[in-house]
Amino acid sequence: MDLKSNEPFWLLKNGLIATYPSLKTDEDCDVLIIGGGITGSLIAHQMIKDGHQTILIDKRELCNGSTSATTSMLQYEIDVPLYQLTEIIGEKGAVASYKACSDAIDTIETLARKIRSGAGFKRKKSLYFASKKKDAEWLKKEYEARNNAGFEVHWLNADQILEKFGFENTYGGILSKQGASIDAFQFAHELFKHNVRKGLKIFDKTEMKEVEYHKGFNTIKVDSGFQIKAKKIIYCIGYESKTLLKENFVNLKSTYAVVSEVDKDKFKNITKTLVWNTDDPYLYMRTTDDGRVLIGGGDEDFYDAEKRDGILDEKEKEILKNLKKIKPDYHFYPDFVWAGTFGETKDGLPYIGEHPKFRNSYFVLGFGGNGITFSVAGMEMASRFMKNKKHLLSEYFKFGR
Repeated sequence: MDLKSNEPFWLLKNGLIATYPSLKTDEDCDVLIIGGGITGSLIAHQMIKDGHQTILIDKRELCNGSTSATTSMLQYEIDVPLYQLTEIIGEKGAVASYKACSDAIDTIETLARKIRSGAGFKRKKSLYFASKKKDAEWLKKEYEARNNAGFEVHWLNADQILEKFGFENTYGGILSKQGASIDAFQFAHELFKHNVRKGLKIFDKTEMKEVEYHKGFNTIKVDSGFQIKAKKIIYCIGYESKTLLKENFVNLKSTYAVVSEVDKDKFKNITKTLVWNTDDPYLYMRTTDDGRVLIGGGDEDFYDAEKRDGILDEKEKEILKNLKKIKPDYHFYPDFVWAGTFGETKDGLPYIGEHPKFRNSYFVLGFGGNGITFSVAGMEMASRFMKNKKHLLSEYFKFGR
């Protein structure tokens, strides 16, 4: 499955950061991680930290799947509003899920400092505004739910949004203190490099072909004919899990993004703010650390990569038309446009946990707009899995829920 279109911004911006060998011998380990994107890098970091002998494989070059196409907006807000999620899974699980994403932003900041990351982590506020008058009522309800749950939020009316951010045609919104942005492509590579020095083994262009299950371990055969003996497997394969797991647990969507030419002055008032709205699909934007504006949206059902990429020009026009509604006098000069694929679940939550058909195995599948922060939550959950312990969120993120 092709998870991105040609020329995603992060891949071109960073170039070829690092390469690793393919598997050329039989190996054995405590943990085999399958998937070398941002999720795999985070889980590998946790496994090495916990003292497990760890190997990671990916059928591509590292981070060359959806990680190179992500917008890397770090938000505690989940695609399903808190008040709605409370109605679906109860207040305890809903608040815990939101707080896990909030804590994840703090964890990424700490980790970025620890490894002396150059991936441009920046603390930012988050503006979630009503794009239609009828949306303001439920968005105020969402504001109350977050405020009551202890999140630091403020309600801004349309005039305040215009004055503070220069956005027209809004109907009020929630300004949250907690948020951040990062270059996830570079950050994942930095984590891999950091942990290779601590004993992590990485083999790229190495594809899992078959798994044999045994008592206390699995044997994984790869495309080169060699095999890896692992006590546990942790799958960090994101949207490609759709081809491995046959049940209908996630809907694949295509999303589109446009990045402007460098212009540090035009959007100075959102350099410290993530922006998204209540449209369906919603418009979202952020600035990059090199002075560009990244805008995304236009989500629709994913059918195949060729069809997704064939409407890039059409989607670029759609996104910029939506931008004109709130910034009618702003002329956007596009520099890059690309598409990526993401997964949408019925409750906006990830699938992190064991699956009955995969023995000695664990899945960390961060879906929706919170893929990165969900993966950070998955670090602690995977750590507890290795110790045969449950986690508070296991019940809410499990398969078959």
